[in-house]
Amino acid sequence: MASIGTSKRPAIIRVQTEDRATEVMNFCDDKGIIFILGLEPDKPEDISDIERALQARQPALPTPKIGRNEICPCGSGKKFKKCCEGLQPGTAS
Repeated sequence: MASIGTSKRPAIIRVQTEDRATEVMNFCDDKGIIFILGLEPDKPEDISDIERALQARQPALPTPKIGRNEICPCGSGKKFKKCCEGLQPGTAS
């Protein structure tokens, strides 16, 4: 599935005033977010898709590697190889 804010899945935005519409359009253009904007003065503003699009664009950070002979991060005081190493997915004990 395409992430939100792209041409295949644009962000849907609803604002109440033309000034706010201009402000939101400029922000989306600066961030490269593709959007569909509706000017609806009788409904509440909804810019939640912009927030989701910004979160989706943040890169996932890799988890730090833990050496087998380092102290286990669970707080047990044991070495990692004797404690939680076999419990992590993708590791063999």
